[in-house]
Amino acid sequence: MIYSFKNDYNSICHPLVLQKLIECQYEQSVGYGLDMHTSKAKELIINKIQHKSEVYFLTGGTQANLVVISSVLRPFEAVICVESGHINVHETGAIEGQGHKVITVKGENGKIRPIDIQGVLEEHVDCHMVKPKLVYISNATELGGVYSTDELKNLYEFCSKNDLYLYLDGARLASALATDYLNYRDLGLYTDIFYIGGTKNGSYSGEAVVINNLALAKDFDYCLKHFGAMLAKGFVGSIPFEVLMSDNLYYEIGKKENECALYLTSKLKELGVSFYYESITNQIFPVITKQEMEALKEDYLFEIWKYISDDKVVIRLVTSFTTTLEICQNFIDYYKRKVKKEQ
Repeated sequence: MIYSFKNDYNSICHPLVLQKLIECQYEQSVGYGLDMHTSKAKELIINKIQHKSEVYFLTGGTQANLVVISSVLRPFEAVICVESGHINVHETGAIEGQGHKVITVKGENGKIRPIDIQGVLEEHVDCHMVKPKLVYISNATELGGVYSTDELKNLYEFCSKNDLYLYLDGARLASALATDYLNYRDLGLYTDIFYIGGTKNGSYSGEAVVINNLALAKDFDYCLKHFGAMLAKGFVGSIPFEVLMSDNLYYEIGKKENECALYLTSKLKELGVSFYYESITNQIFPVITKQEMEALKEDYLFEIWKYISDDKVVIRLVTSFTTTLEICQNFIDYYKRKVKKEQ
């Protein structure tokens, strides 16, 4: 049986999430997020971040990014992100499709820095150019890094001083939190808006958008409806977060994912494999030969991240809530038996 390290949303959901959904299957709930499950999930999230915020449940990350950014920006305003940012690379021009320019900067190891933003501000100086207004980051980043508490605070303070909003894409937030480089409370203190990713962290789908800057929450429900993002069965979107935000499950999912990724990294390094990025979360980027890649493809699925020479390729392995250390060891054994043997 082929095992997939292709992404972290290739299984339906965590068993406890599925169990909760089954328990609720014969309930009748009010629609559009006015139900008891949505209220409970919001309460749990607010208790985690310890901040007076508004919470909304959407179905996916691209949808969350589109609705949030479009609701915040005026027609002539733009968003700043690193070149590897999800809104720049993997969202089919969704933000530009709403008339908002995505201004990219190189950053450092997939993270944006105040100095990068400063350069954009110095270039965009009058009404003949788009006006930078929002800074987009991901935590964990697309390259497996994490913004620490200090980095997040410095970014937020810089943005506030320069009349910019800071928006954090939390598609893999469980993995970031489980590094212990930041905590839930930081998210309430040092962002204007962020979302808690469910799709890639044990839910069957769904992201919880948390608006800390309450001025930005005005008419957000209108934006949800306008973009077709308001679920009639709102309770279906919030039930997973009732479970994920209880008993520290969300954190534990991220911790398990990270442990498995770290195990793969350490064992592959012992076999002489190098890595294109130094990741501390659940995405890792080994550099292997094309021959090795073809051998691995016989029993494993993964992303081809980039070709770096005629013979070398970077692949991406992603661990998920279904990954175990046993599965990781099987991969290492396969690599030693099949891949190394063929060299």
